[in-house]
Amino acid sequence: MLQQKTIEIIKSTVPVLQVHGETITSRFYEMLFQKHPELLNIFNHANQKKGRQQAALANAVYAAAANIDKLESIIPVVKGIAHKHRSLGVKPEHYPVVGENLLLAMKDVLGDVATDEIINAWAEAYGVIADVFIGIERTMYEDAGWEGFRPFVVARKVEESSVITSFYLVPQDEKPLAKFKPGQFVSVKMDIPGQENTHIRQYSLSDAPGKSSYRISVKKESGRNAVEGMVSVYLHENVKEGDILYLSAPAGDFYLNTTSEKHVVLISGGVGLTPMVSMLKTVASEQKGRKITFVHAAINGQAHALKKEVKEIAEASDHITTHFVYESPLDDDLDYTKTGYVDQAWLKEILPLKDDAEYYFCGPIPFMQVIHTALQELNVPKEYIHFEFFGPASDLEKESIKA
Repeated sequence: MLQQKTIEIIKSTVPVLQVHGETITSRFYEMLFQKHPELLNIFNHANQKKGRQQAALANAVYAAAANIDKLESIIPVVKGIAHKHRSLGVKPEHYPVVGENLLLAMKDVLGDVATDEIINAWAEAYGVIADVFIGIERTMYEDAGWEGFRPFVVARKVEESSVITSFYLVPQDEKPLAKFKPGQFVSVKMDIPGQENTHIRQYSLSDAPGKSSYRISVKKESGRNAVEGMVSVYLHENVKEGDILYLSAPAGDFYLNTTSEKHVVLISGGVGLTPMVSMLKTVASEQKGRKITFVHAAINGQAHALKKEVKEIAEASDHITTHFVYESPLDDDLDYTKTGYVDQAWLKEILPLKDDAEYYFCGPIPFMQVIHTALQELNVPKEYIHFEFFGPASDLEKESIKA
């Protein structure tokens, strides 16, 4: 329990963090990796290069400061971060190291403004906040299924489109798989020849739970930032059937509410369809009377992955409606609903807005900004809107990172 004086000091720093937060967290990561280069293996190097991780931490620190007198209000955000921490292998012993360097970074950036009183108050507050994370993550580790990264054999490698390939993964030790909820992800840890550091990437599970294997469907990110696309390119070009990949147990706070009978709307763009297919298959097999509207946007038919799979599921049910939107359809693309982009006017026509529906969406950030704004302006209740990013979660309205 924090002293009232500490709470007052922390809240007084909120305006400073709003202005200098990203400078502080950028300096924090510089200092952390200089002193502890081994921790580089825990972080996504692409997110570091693009500044997303720094912005994410800055907004998390800001949120903690602004709500220091009511930390329970940010527990949902904490749980989302904790899921990623658990999947990456963040442990209690990492928190003191992070705290020490975060305080040093504050002092380094703010100079004399960061008085001993302020630094001491933040040290006390950080201890309380760290304990919240550690407690939540302890429970997640206990429920995970296994600790660390477990070896899986690539049983099958299937080209799903011109840019997306699926990997069917079975545990090398032949022991049971951990259960997961449709929409959750696994972390893949990989050592790439010629690369000094280990790389970890998170991929949504693209098949329904209860199978004998996990499936991830990966977009080849060549042509983009070299660091960002490194793992996906290696998976596509070098990993073959029979090879070993190392996976963490499934995690994530974005998943289908299978206790609900509400009409479910699944909206995706590009490789964002991977968690949606898992949700679609789960509802189709376990909640056969539940209505589904499935919307997917792709560049064209060649880039559209898992289309045959989705169509077969939809054709077997009277409760599933599908809509495919192609930005630039090819001459031989026939089976699609709309040319161009998903927009609010079109969504208003095809969505079950009069139903008590739940909405899930995932895809590139610009796509998600459009969907999020459209759903809000179409008066969909906030509690029925669920979304997922492949990377640190973003504020869709401000185009900034919040957690």
